[in-house]
Amino acid sequence: MNRANEPGESMSVSVVIPCYRSARTLPSLVARLMPVLRRLSPPHEVILVVDGSPDDTWLTASRLAGEVDGVRALHLSRNYGQHNALVAGIREARFDVVVTMDDDLQHPPEQIPVLLDALERERLDLVYGVPYQEEHGFLRSFASRSVKAGMAATLGVGAARAISAFRAFRTPLRDAFEGLTGPHASVDVALSWATTRVGSASVHMDERGHGRSNYTPRLLVRHTLNMLVGYSAAPLRAASYLGFLVGIVGLALGGAVLWRFLTGGITVAGFTTLASMVALFSAAQLISIGVLGEYIGRIHGGGMGRPTYVIRERAGSPPRQASVFSAAAGPGSDAR
Repeated sequence: MNRANEPGESMSVSVVIPCYRSARTLPSLVARLMPVLRRLSPPHEVILVVDGSPDDTWLTASRLAGEVDGVRALHLSRNYGQHNALVAGIREARFDVVVTMDDDLQHPPEQIPVLLDALERERLDLVYGVPYQEEHGFLRSFASRSVKAGMAATLGVGAARAISAFRAFRTPLRDAFEGLTGPHASVDVALSWATTRVGSASVHMDERGHGRSNYTPRLLVRHTLNMLVGYSAAPLRAASYLGFLVGIVGLALGGAVLWRFLTGGITVAGFTTLASMVALFSAAQLISIGVLGEYIGRIHGGGMGRPTYVIRERAGSPPRQASVFSAAAGPGSDAR
């Protein structure tokens, strides 16, 4: 295959990598990533977003930004979460296509051309890398599939079952979440606001380079709840449906008690029936109040102005090559 036909050659590429406890993997990741980007796209950059990592990740990232041309590093003031770090990096991106990937070497840089090829060949706006074989254990995989099913059912996210952290999308899509604020960010939900031209490409995934994933099943469930409450009214509708269902059950119980009283089956209403009805209605009310409380809490949190992220310091220089996207004065460009 000659160079003119290589997938993604005409695209200028920004690679955004959220980093947490990855001091040992970043040098290898960057060493593998840069040759791939040089073959694919002369205009390219790598943005390492250190998400308040407690180890030497920032020292490693800043050193790489000083030594390797085209690498920049952002140091967030505290740990804001993977999606918040992604938003910070995406807003800094200067080129036509943004590729996001993990810092643990599970997403091979050599598979980036597969994503770019699908993006260009199928004329898509967003492509997710789907592993040929699931790389996580049963519990983590089950939790991940549950998150994706919830996004598909309640958030209206297209191709939710194909969502992964290894994605490529056209940079102008970020305009859809230019006003995204607050501590609970979801890149995939925000991208779904911008386009329905979403696809997937099968890629090879590797084993994690060092350590273990910070995304435990508990954190995945927490992330799901954050998305449901933060980006959907589905829990409020569920509370309404619950109230309607409990009302029907209460009417049925009341009718049964009244019928037995009128037919002489009972002369005094039983304590068990009364206690059951009170418990049933009380549970429904508490659940509904809890759901409303979550939404009110989010409104209160938004009113306090909690930031999505705060950048403490930067390392590295912007890429030397001119960007087609920055010439259009998009977000994150030199014209800003």
